[in-house]
Amino acid sequence: MNDDTGAQRPQRNIQRFGRRTMLRGAALGAAAPLIPAAASATTASAPTSSALTSSPTTASDEAGRAAPAAGSASFRWLGTSGWRIDVDDRTVLFDPYITRFKTGLFDGAFNPGTKLEFDPDLVREHIGRPEIVLVSHSHWDHIADVPYIAKTTGARIVGTETTFHLLVAFGVDPEQISVVKGGEVLDFGGITVEVVSSLHSRNKRHSYFAPGTLNAPPAAAPRSIGDLPEGDTLAFQVTAGSAGPSAFLMGASDFAERAVQGLTPDLAMIAVPSSTATSRYVPRLLRALGRPGVVVPVHWDNFEEPLSKLPRHDPAMDLDGFATQVHQETPTTRIVIPDYRTTFGGDMRPRTL
Repeated sequence: MNDDTGAQRPQRNIQRFGRRTMLRGAALGAAAPLIPAAASATTASAPTSSALTSSPTTASDEAGRAAPAAGSASFRWLGTSGWRIDVDDRTVLFDPYITRFKTGLFDGAFNPGTKLEFDPDLVREHIGRPEIVLVSHSHWDHIADVPYIAKTTGARIVGTETTFHLLVAFGVDPEQISVVKGGEVLDFGGITVEVVSSLHSRNKRHSYFAPGTLNAPPAAAPRSIGDLPEGDTLAFQVTAGSAGPSAFLMGASDFAERAVQGLTPDLAMIAVPSSTATSRYVPRLLRALGRPGVVVPVHWDNFEEPLSKLPRHDPAMDLDGFATQVHQETPTTRIVIPDYRTTFGGDMRPRTL
């Protein structure tokens, strides 16, 4: 989640736990809706600090590192840090948070006691038939929909020990969950998942919401967002087949530099920071990843707005500044700002049906 919980930010079948694009010609203003990737394209060079204007597929079409091929993989952003990755007829989910209920975070009235909710119809609409679900950490905007997904699809869940204990408390079969720590390379028969030890982002006070880990299931299933500790943070690199593409997936805007050295992904889905608490975050990360040819900013949207709307920029996130730093470090990198409606190929260009 965005850790600056004190920052000022500008009918569904809901159930409760326990009881039941690049922007095209648009500046990133406070809570300004973004233009969908399906709109007509206008390309531009490196973004300025005042506005990011470009096509959904390119901020620089010069060749950097070898560009990934479209291949058989497709990517769809689920908002926040979430992704649906389809490889032929197989589906991998990363941090799927689809219900997106209100907590007051974006209204200046954040309530840690907000009750957990999930919308089964909405979740089913977006997830397909997942085989694997990767969870970066256990905050609500990453895990809240995972218990329902696990119990209704039988998907293999990969996450930390804390994620394991929370899901067991929610009634997920322990045999369905793979606990990882970082360093594992998991072979799912044509889909390779590299687990990367990582760190949670920090606010301007160098802290973050709900730290802590679990070494046993809680006595009762969590009922509020404050009942879900971070529980350590992971990143993942997912590679489709022997030829790729490979995608580096982050759920929070910090990282362990030595853990990501040598990954060299084709695509880097990088969380946008809400503060400068992590020193030289963007340049250090890009260098450690070998300056990927495609960067996709994530976790910059208001994740309490439904996926049926256009993405709404969280003004605590300096998306313009992020893009500028990317181009300062690696000018030939192509930046892709996704929306909720576009399905991208393995080269992160919109797929045509």
